[in-house]
Amino acid sequence: MSTAISTIKNLGPAYEEACKKAGIYSAEELRQLGADRAYGRLLASGSKPHFIGYYVLVMALQGRPWNDCKGEEKKALRKRFDAIKAQSFDKGLSEFERILDQIGVVEKPAQP
Repeated sequence: MSTAISTIKNLGPAYEEACKKAGIYSAEELRQLGADRAYGRLLASGSKPHFIGYYVLVMALQGRPWNDCKGEEKKALRKRFDAIKAQSFDKGLSEFERILDQIGVVEKPAQP
């Protein structure tokens, strides 16, 4: 029996829809993939790269409140997020887009 992704604390219906688009259909499958692989799949399926979305996913899979990560631990998560994003996100951004991307604003550029 599979459990809905939205049953994981802090992951609501919008996260569940993004996961389904990425081919992740249950809480068990999401846990098995882990935050890094699951988030990579989300990005590959067209989701925008947002550190907050990654951060919430990591905390949710660890069963921790979303605001329970600070300091060095949060910096380490940011490095992991940047590495995942670099593998999945178009590197052809302008300097201005890179700055916006740091706060999670830039969408994946349209492919010609």
